[in-house]
Amino acid sequence: MRIPYYSRKISQWASDLPVGGAWGRSIQEHIQKNLRWLWFDGLYASASDNIIINYISLYILSLGASEFQIGLMSSISSFLAAVMLFSGAIVADRIGRHKEIVVLSGGLISRLCILMLVFVPILFHGVIVVWIAIAFSVLRDGFGNLAYPAWMSVINETIPIEGRGRYFGSRNFVMGIAGMITTLAAGKIITLFVHETGYQIVIAAAFVLGLASTYSFFKIKTFSIIQKLGRGASLSIKAIPGLLKGHRQFVALMLTAGLWNFAINISGPFFSVYMVQDLHFSASIVGLTNVATALSGLLVLNGVGGLSDRLGPRKLQIFSMILIPLLPVMWIFAREPWHVILINIFGGTIWAAFNLTSFNLLLNSIPKDKVPGYSAIYQIMVTLSLALGAIIGSALITRYGFYILLIASAIVRVIATVLFARLVHEPVKEVIEVVSS
Repeated sequence: MRIPYYSRKISQWASDLPVGGAWGRSIQEHIQKNLRWLWFDGLYASASDNIIINYISLYILSLGASEFQIGLMSSISSFLAAVMLFSGAIVADRIGRHKEIVVLSGGLISRLCILMLVFVPILFHGVIVVWIAIAFSVLRDGFGNLAYPAWMSVINETIPIEGRGRYFGSRNFVMGIAGMITTLAAGKIITLFVHETGYQIVIAAAFVLGLASTYSFFKIKTFSIIQKLGRGASLSIKAIPGLLKGHRQFVALMLTAGLWNFAINISGPFFSVYMVQDLHFSASIVGLTNVATALSGLLVLNGVGGLSDRLGPRKLQIFSMILIPLLPVMWIFAREPWHVILINIFGGTIWAAFNLTSFNLLLNSIPKDKVPGYSAIYQIMVTLSLALGAIIGSALITRYGFYILLIASAIVRVIATVLFARLVHEPVKEVIEVVSS
């Protein structure tokens, strides 16, 4: 019988998973401990975040929000994200103590906003309930973005460069599984209760899972970096034009990414609302459709990574950008849950390719010695474009309905794809070598 042999193999695989596989066993013990805590941080964070991401719009809708208010919430959140990302980069650069910034801003304040969302319909009544719920949702996103630059610094310090691919593969895998399980479970719980009670229960669960993530991140041992305030210590708004001058590849990538994300968010905030209000899906069905997207993407990630290495990220990104505009067109004909699940399975595979290749192309296009500043500028462009798209979508949906949003989003996606193919090239070898080093 080979059962004991396979049992040992499975046990060894499970014990190696939090350190990125067998590679992790060869590194120093204190680094292994950090990797394990970071792995569990990702597991709990994904479980918590997927509840919020998939159901917060439906919760606020159940409190009496309109489609316009849902779009406005997305827009305000994106505008605030741009401000908080920039502020977070400055705070992390000038103050240091990156782990403490993450724990305080993203780990505590942001997650306290989740707890407050549970009590909003208990403490407040009338029209103001919706606006207070929107405020706490936006603040949750904002403080999470404030922590992001410091979080990136801790990640860079914690994970040895020679094993990052394997470690993130393991961490992303468990995050995907945790996200799917909580999405399905939360959807089922919501449908068991009337009014907003089910939403309050699952959002309370998201808060508890978030605290587990905060505790795990707090246990990571880092070396605090304390810097004094100085004139040249950080990125400034005045410095941005000078930074971009002479870097046409990055500017083209940033501008086409801005147009692309504007197109995505014309319709993006309204899919869950459309499924509930127009297609009359339950919350559990909405969760199931979202899981279809995540699962299909998870299954193709390894294959997409190898294909990207062979073809180059630009070619694979163009291929995915050609197919993605078909998705909103398909939604025009969706009537049943299985229609949406099929669309999301197709979309999940394409978006997995796009997300992987776009991240690699961005890293390869950033000039030498300027990765933090250029990454912040790029992300600010993305968040502002998302905000503008949500504003346009909110205005269109109240006058013309959801189908117009789908058509408009598809057209602008095609335009962004054409511009990307003409303006963005494979990065020059010098830039790639600097970034990869």
